[in-house]
Amino acid sequence: MSEEEVDQGRRRMLTVASAVTGGVGVAALAAPFVLSFKPSARARAVGAPVKVDISKVEMGSLLRVEWRGKPVFILRRSPAALATLPKVTEQLRDPESKKSIQPEFAQNDTRSLDPELVVLLGVCTHLGCAPAYLPEVGTPGADDELVAFLCACHGSKFDVSGRVFKAVPAESNLEVPPYRELGDGWLLIGDTSGAVA
Repeated sequence: MSEEEVDQGRRRMLTVASAVTGGVGVAALAAPFVLSFKPSARARAVGAPVKVDISKVEMGSLLRVEWRGKPVFILRRSPAALATLPKVTEQLRDPESKKSIQPEFAQNDTRSLDPELVVLLGVCTHLGCAPAYLPEVGTPGADDELVAFLCACHGSKFDVSGRVFKAVPAESNLEVPPYRELGDGWLLIGDTSGAVA
């Protein structure tokens, strides 16, 4: 065997070894970068549906939960509160919720699957403040306003369906998040599969 043949063999071996080592190095460097595109477990959990026990929510009571980092109001409305809905129609900016965000099943006066129960994002549609719930409908404004939610920051007012009154800073109704009833006193917020209109 000549020295040239030995050198060619070594060169090929070094070339292959260098290529393999370089490929492994590139893969090792690229792996964390590629994995960074995948959302973290915490990020996936933030957007996940939230299961809520509503069996103990009493008439006129408001339950607050969190979904996607935002407050969600779940209000069990009394027959008296539901009776106020047609009384305020003329005072509302968007009484039929045509310019507001809600699932298709909530495009009604009660803005809900079950008239007794309304589910709303607790975020004012003006600047994102958190409106206060007023258990005594009509408390902050004139008696004929029948206000159920008041955003004290800038004075936006909403009825028991989260519909906004005229002449306030907020321009749309409180958002109704996607949700469905699971039965046995449970709601799943963030999922409408199986929701019945």
